[in-house]
This record gives sequence, structure tokens and C-alpha cells, in this order.
Amino acid sequence: MTPALILLIFIAYTLLLFAVTFITSRKANHQSFYIGNKVSPWFVVAYGMIGASLSGVTFMSVPGWVGETQFSYMMVAFGYFFGYVVIALILLPLYYRLKLTSIYGYLEQRFGFWSYKTGAGFFIISRVLGASLRMFLVINVLQIFVFDAWNIPFWVNVLIFITLIIIYTLKGGIRTIIWTDTLQTTFMLLAVILSVYYIHRELGAPVHKLLGDLFNSDMSKMVITDWDHPRHFIKQFFSGMFITITMTGLDQEMMQKNLSIRHLKDAQKNMFTFSTINLVVVFLFLVLGAFLVFYARAENITVAMTDDLFPTIALRYLGPAAGVVFLIGLISAAFPSADGALTSLTTSFSIDFLGLEKKTEMDNDRKTRIRYSVHFSFAIIFFICILMFRQMNDRAIIDKLFTIAGYTYGPLLGLYTFGLFTKRTVKDHYTPWIAIISPVICYFLSHFSEVLFNGYRFGFELLLVNGFLTFAGLWIFSKKGLKPVAEA
Repeated sequence: MTPALILLIFIAYTLLLFAVTFITSRKANHQSFYIGNKVSPWFVVAYGMIGASLSGVTFMSVPGWVGETQFSYMMVAFGYFFGYVVIALILLPLYYRLKLTSIYGYLEQRFGFWSYKTGAGFFIISRVLGASLRMFLVINVLQIFVFDAWNIPFWVNVLIFITLIIIYTLKGGIRTIIWTDTLQTTFMLLAVILSVYYIHRELGAPVHKLLGDLFNSDMSKMVITDWDHPRHFIKQFFSGMFITITMTGLDQEMMQKNLSIRHLKDAQKNMFTFSTINLVVVFLFLVLGAFLVFYARAENITVAMTDDLFPTIALRYLGPAAGVVFLIGLISAAFPSADGALTSLTTSFSIDFLGLEKKTEMDNDRKTRIRYSVHFSFAIIFFICILMFRQMNDRAIIDKLFTIAGYTYGPLLGLYTFGLFTKRTVKDHYTPWIAIISPVICYFLSHFSEVLFNGYRFGFELLLVNGFLTFAGLWIFSKKGLKPVAEA
């Protein structure tokens, strides 16, 4: 595929997104931006969340990972499913009952000012780093296959991508994203299915034959029983469960979409439907990864990083049609993680730190100008972070993403667990220190784990350790009394 053709596909897809944006952002106001005026159909949200939760990281990293980790990631996906059940039955009822726009408002009611700011602050750090990493993955592919051919610097590529995100999220916010996510999920899933088709055709073997070869090989191994291994199946399962609870249930971006649905029962339907479909989709991505490995072995293809396997085969070996399918899928997976992150960060900072919802004396025009300034500011931060990730691109992006989650979402897990399951009052001004010290301890535990714990290596379960340390710290600096808001 020529760089010009790749760029043309990108432009055409972007224009389609802008068309959807134009329709959905008409007569948009603050409530449209924050919670979509609470009129989002639950089935539309459920379908669109597939693309938003998987993103470009899953699209490239999960298939590329199969050669090294087999199907062990499926145990994480099973954990995801039960994590979504917890969100539907425990967290969503809480958020709806308290009528929250930012979910971190719960922490203010339950603990106080400093706990509230700590929770919102850790979300902002988590989402900035995670979204930047996801965007980097896609932008880097465009750089390698398009912009390098024209000697255009990486920073120009980043600037173009972020500018497009700003344009189509600035006004409509979550109301626009609900519908663009639906479009993007459709194209992403089609890309995976068609990629499987193109690979089996090139290999000259029917799909059922390749599936038979897969399930008769070590590549289909899901369960790792070596306890010292970072991907032991129990670690994978519970890590997946708590990654979901934190990265979805305690994440403003993902919950903002649920809160745009009018009724709690419909939001729960959304979560149960989405969690079931997600299992099937993750399995499909793993099958695609196995087929990519079969093709790479047949053609003696080697790549420097596992994340490069899918784009290399799709764009250089399978022909123009497969290349077009891959690019549309990649772009479809990239935009949801970027637009949702920018919108949720703007929402959280505007409400949790600037208190725009509470400033009834301020006119709407001024609130809009402030929100626009916040929106642009976070876009600049994304720009800087992506350039930084360019300098440290040394391992699978999904591995980096979960490592970041382990450090940044752990304090949120500890805060919410303590609030929901104890009847104790914390000494609020100690909370920021506890939330900072817990990840620092986790870093040293992880770094020296093999020495300290007789060869044991931490995997994604570091998130649980971080959450436990935060919980323990809150318990130490707390006293009996004050019934939790969740039970009031």
C-alpha cells in the first residue's frame, strides 16, 4: 500500500466521523457534554463500549502477544466478565442513587475534601497516561507507514491526530461519543473478521483446519499453573476482575457513558450485555493472533516487537484490500480511546477541581469558555506524553498499560473498597499521603520481588497489592463511626 492511499483512507474515515459529530452536536449544552442529557439508548452504549474498552491496544497488542503468551490472556478476560458483574450490581446503583455526574463526588460525601481530590487526581493521572499510550500505538503505525515516507516529523503526525480529536469532541462531548463509538466498534469488528479471512486465504487452508491446528498446539494454552509465573491463571483471573472494576467501574470515562442512560436498570442491561459480548470479542482477537503467528512462520517473518506483527503482515504481505481493512480497524479502535479520554478528563477537572456545576452564579457562556480551555489543555498534555512514549517504546503496549494501571488505579481501588465495605471515618488530610506511599511501596516490591519472595514475580496482581496497601493505610488512620453513604 502506498502512503498516499493510507492517508486517503484516514481522511475519508475522519470525514465520516465529522458527519456523525455534526448531527449529534446540534443544540448541545453542558448536560449533553457531561451525561448526554441522560437519553442514550442502553443497547447503543453497550455496543459502542466494545470499541471503547478494547481500543487500539487490544487491536494490535493482544494478537501480537499470542506468540509469547499463548491464550493465557483469556483468563484475564474471564476476570473482566466478573468485574463487570460487580460494577453492575454494586457501583452503578451507588452512582445512580447519588445522581452523580463525576463519580468521584462519592468520595467527597463519604470521606471529605482531600479524599475527593485524591481520587479525582489519580483518575486524571491514570487516564492521561493510559490514553496517551493508546494513542501512541496508532500514531506510531501511521508514522511508520505514511509520514516517514514523506519525511514528516513524528510531532506533526501527533499534532494532526490530536487536533482532529479536539474538533469532533469539543461541543457534543459524551452525546457525540456514544454514537461515534458505535460506528467505530462496527468497523473494528469487521476488520478482525476480514483479517482472519484474508490470512486463511493466503495460507491456502480452510478456517476449520487452522482452528484444529491451533487447538492441537501449545498456542491455545490458557492455564499456566506455575505459581511463580507472572501469568499464573489465578493471578490472571483476579487481576482481570479488579482491572475491570478499577479501569471501568472507578473510571470517569467508562462510567460517564453508563450515566448517560436514563434508568439504572437499563444501565445494568448495558453492562451485562457488553460483558458477554466482550468475552467473545477477546477470544476472536486471540484467534486472529494465532493465525498471524501461523502466517509469520510460513513466510519466515520476524518483527522487532510483538505489537508490529499485525500491521507488518496486513500492510506488507496480504495485499491492498487487507491493508485497507487493517487501517480502518486500527483507526476505528484508536478514536474511541482518545475521544472518550479527552471528554472524561475535561468533565472530571471541570467538576471535581473547578466546581463548574456548583457555580450557579456563573453564566453558561463563561462555563463553556472555561470548559473549552480545559479541553485544549488536556490535548496539549496528551501531545507531550505521546512524544515521551516515543522515546521508550521497548515492550508490548498492553503490558505497559496494565503496569501503569497497577500503580495509578490501586489507590482508587483501596478508597472505594474502604468506603463501601467499612463503617469507619478516615482522617481525610492523610489520604493523599497514603495514596502516594502505596504505589511507591509497590514499585519497590515489584522491583525486588524475586529476591524478597524466593523467585516470585509480580504480574497484573500488583494492582491488588496497591489497593490493599491503600486500604490498610486508610484503616490505620481512621476511627469507628459514620455510616457509609452507600448504605445511608
